[in-house]
Amino acid sequence: ASFTVSLHKVDNTTVKVKLRPGLSPNCQIRIKNVIRSELMIKPGENVTFTFTCSTPEKYFIMEIQKNIDCVSGQCPFGDVHLYPPGLPRLNRTYIWDVKASTKAGLELKFSASWLRQIEPGETCPDSVSYNINSSIDKATVNIGTFCRNGSVSRVKLLGGVVMSLHLPWHLPLNTSGFNIANRASIKRLCIIESILNGESSVTLMSPNYPLGFPEDELMTWQFVIPSNMRASVFFHNYSLSNCERKEERVEYYIPASPSNPEVFKLSDSQPANIAGSFNMSLQGCDQDAQNPGVLRLLFQVFVQHLHVDENVTHLVDLSKEKNMTVTIHLEGWPSHIPFMSEPMCLICKDPRTCDRVLTLTSGAVYRISFLCKDLSQLRITAEKGIGCMDIRWCQRRIYSLSVPKVITRLPVRLSKFIWKLLATDLINVEITSLSLKLQQHLPEQRCNTSYSYSIVSATPETELNVGVFCPGGSIEKIQMRNNITISLKTFGKGFINESIPQDLKMSFVPHIKDECIFTVSPNPKAKVYLQTPNWPYSLPPYVSISWFIVVPSKQTARLGFSKDRMGIACETGRAYVNIKEETPGAEEVVRREDELLPQPRNMHHNFWVNVSNCKPVDRTQLTLQFWVAFADKQIDVGIILAVVAGAGVLTAIGLIVFCVKKKKKKTQNPMVGVYNANVNTEMPGKKSLFRKGRKTNESHVYAVIDDAVVYGHLLKESNGSVAPEVDVYRPFDGPVGSLPPSPPPFSFRKDIKRSSNTEEEPLPLTDTDQDTYTFAHQKSRQSEDSGDANKKD
Repeated sequence: ASFTVSLHKVDNTTVKVKLRPGLSPNCQIRIKNVIRSELMIKPGENVTFTFTCSTPEKYFIMEIQKNIDCVSGQCPFGDVHLYPPGLPRLNRTYIWDVKASTKAGLELKFSASWLRQIEPGETCPDSVSYNINSSIDKATVNIGTFCRNGSVSRVKLLGGVVMSLHLPWHLPLNTSGFNIANRASIKRLCIIESILNGESSVTLMSPNYPLGFPEDELMTWQFVIPSNMRASVFFHNYSLSNCERKEERVEYYIPASPSNPEVFKLSDSQPANIAGSFNMSLQGCDQDAQNPGVLRLLFQVFVQHLHVDENVTHLVDLSKEKNMTVTIHLEGWPSHIPFMSEPMCLICKDPRTCDRVLTLTSGAVYRISFLCKDLSQLRITAEKGIGCMDIRWCQRRIYSLSVPKVITRLPVRLSKFIWKLLATDLINVEITSLSLKLQQHLPEQRCNTSYSYSIVSATPETELNVGVFCPGGSIEKIQMRNNITISLKTFGKGFINESIPQDLKMSFVPHIKDECIFTVSPNPKAKVYLQTPNWPYSLPPYVSISWFIVVPSKQTARLGFSKDRMGIACETGRAYVNIKEETPGAEEVVRREDELLPQPRNMHHNFWVNVSNCKPVDRTQLTLQFWVAFADKQIDVGIILAVVAGAGVLTAIGLIVFCVKKKKKKTQNPMVGVYNANVNTEMPGKKSLFRKGRKTNESHVYAVIDDAVVYGHLLKESNGSVAPEVDVYRPFDGPVGSLPPSPPPFSFRKDIKRSSNTEEEPLPLTDTDQDTYTFAHQKSRQSEDSGDANKKD
């Protein structure tokens, strides 16, 4: 197909057809019999040409430039047409270069389709774009690049303008979409007007962005907004130049403001919750010639409806709190930043200071409000620091780790509350949950509450993830070394109702030996699973963890491990599992990493479980899980029978003793010890310790005399009744401890020895004479007489 382009000389229009940059000339232009790769048609020329290929749009582009002189002649104001007609379907750029005096202003007014400014390098969805440049004397300033379908309705410029329209080859556009009008001098670089009717947003940039704004220049953005809407300004990217004179600033003209213009630094929080239309101006400064720097700005204006609860304020009293921050933000912050086109949800700490993120600090009282249609998009993240540098000042103090009511009363859901517990090396942290108790979150026992605690113990070199816990378990206390971070994380909307019974407490305690010590007091008939920290990863090298399990007096605990071996190989040191009941003489069960773990066993008393790690070889990890189940103690029938039989024997012995005493009191005959001369009184093979022999020594003469004989005269005086002396209790006046000491966790050293069942040998008998004596009771006077007769014989 052939194309004829006829240009009138008075139109001052030039048409240029040229190859796309970087392409080889596989397609040419033919004019009559002449082949060429480029064609220029000047004003007043009439040219007919064809292409040597069927798809010239792949190889050629076209530029149509119209020069308009408004300085020496009359400007052709009004709608701008696409001229000339009948051009081939190529990617084309229309350029209007308008020369004008700096004492006058030009206005580009866009008709049906307003414009949207885009960043350099960004493309328009329909490939139709406008580029506006201001031309003052010989200097050119790039006002910006715009796409169709936006809010920018007019651009006013000082002096001349170079306007470009880029069209794709396949779009049959017949109109430019704007007109040019003459205006009085605007006394600034440019004015950009943006009309925002409904809930929407607009992103705008300073001229020459991302390069520098011209030195000591002034420009203005005019925002036309309905009076029942609210606008907020946010600076997303800016930089400042090095000023020698004046100061770079932003000025706002707000019709309802009592102090116009309102001046802000670019680093300030910009105005929000503006009712209706307003103007915003950017003022540059005189820059340092040696090091000018760059002044640039990218900002966004959001427009929202006036909400019913806009004037509802919420009191946040943090005056009594210390080292605490409360941040209200959009869900997913800071990793997820919502798109600029998404509906805004703003938090205001006063009627004109609003932002997507608001941070409140302790020691002050705030009255906040929300510019948000749906508050469910917002979340609260709070952080509180508690420190102890001297155990003497903070050992007896108990801190409550509960969410303050000032936070739970807000109409925004709490996402996370973080406590950072800081102490010196010799001070450790103890957390307790005596009523609710804590449950470790594991695959075998998952948390189903609306919140949980994540506990991390950290040093500058290492970090130990103690675990995730929730209320409703068996762990009463956890003692930990190093600095501790406890993060309460919520799930769902039920936390506000469940936040009332929080009972987590914290205190600082003296140094402990292990990295962590858990105190576990399960409920009756419960089965508890416990896991080493850092799960599912390995326990760090040389770390020791202990669990103290409380066994109720009427129950028996059964302890078992979830696997047969520790599953590691040690490069340095040894790994141990130690089990010991807290009772005198209890056996300590010890297993190394190269041995089988103990089989399930019954524990009748409170007991300790300790896991201490070595330095494992590569690719081996120490992760242990064990369980504890409880059941009522079973009473042995044999023991009951033995007890009953023993009680019967004791009863019989008591009756015999009672009868003998009663008969003895009736006879009241004295008891005399009688020496038996026929019995050998010396130990065989032993040399007597006495210097005298027994026959010459009276040490063997003993007598047992009944009390009735010795005190017989007193008995007669008291009519035979004996009044026993009654002793008087005297209290002990010496020092007594307040409580018996709690046994500390037993030592788990690497060189620990196996316990044995050896008992102490009994003490040897004293090397003395053992003589035998016979004690005889005189039954009657006759027997006594017969004894005397024998003696005489």
